Amino acid sequence: MGEQQYHLPVLLQETITLLNIHPEGIYVDATFGGGGHAKAILEKLGEKGRLIVFDQDEDAYRNRIIDERVTFVQQNFRHLQRFLKFHKAEQVDGILADLGVSSHQFDTAERGFSTRFEGDLDMRMDTRTTLTAAQILATWGEARLQLIFQEYGEVTNAKTLAQTIVKLRKAHPMRTITDFKAVIQPIVKGNPQKYLAQVFQALRIAVNDELGALKDLLTQSANVLKPGGRLATITFHSLEDRLVKGFMKTGSFEEAQEDPFAMETPPKLFRLITKKPVTASDAELKINSRSRSAKLRVAEKTS
Repeated sequence: MGEQQYHLPVLLQETITLLNIHPEGIYVDATFGGGGHAKAILEKLGEKGRLIVFDQDEDAYRNRIIDERVTFVQQNFRHLQRFLKFHKAEQVDGILADLGVSSHQFDTAERGFSTRFEGDLDMRMDTRTTLTAAQILATWGEARLQLIFQEYGEVTNAKTLAQTIVKLRKAHPMRTITDFKAVIQPIVKGNPQKYLAQVFQALRIAVNDELGALKDLLTQSANVLKPGGRLATITFHSLEDRLVKGFMKTGSFEEAQEDPFAMETPPKLFRLITKKPVTASDAELKINSRSRSAKLRVAEKTS
């Protein structure tokens, strides 16, 4: 399988430029995928440079780059700090995280990510974990289901959807994509494809605890980046972008409360390199429709 089919790297030139790569630096690609970004980082590194890549996906591991400067860590990036320490790279010059799920995963029927194919409702990016989408649908309570459809999928009738699943799941177990579509078909609103995509997105985020993992990655990146080191993230979802934007600005995930009587403002963890997110050019949009919702933000560690 060629790299083109596997995963077209999004915002490639913009990312590499803004990472400001030093030939002898240590860099992390937290989401290896098809290796497009990693190859481009490697081209900028000299003999003494190092690249540490993370990806929990089996297929990504099979696609790894064989180069003595590259270390492949087959783990979720939420374990960033632990594995950097293990590989004797406690301080790094740059971190890249492209949070778009590899389009390759969507195109692999048996993984259960895509509404286009038949397959088990799995959706685990790391098949060593146990929670699947089918288990969520079979066991989670109505309020919890409503919340994930509302928050992670922005599904318009999240409440009705959750009620329908809970009401019908005993009589109609939802183990496969076809089972699930049949149960929810009567309540699909608007464009069925778009609706299903939002529902599937919500399940995928919940199965893989994607927002929790992103928070862990951001928090740890602040600990492992050298002063002047850069953090680059590419998000495809407003929830992720909001987390990244807030963290780069304030160094936390809480909404900052302005205290008019505070004598001093706390020192900033990061200096924003991108005041506004970088989005795909018209040329890129023509060749890669997935880049449509991509937003690149870059910040530099201050001290």
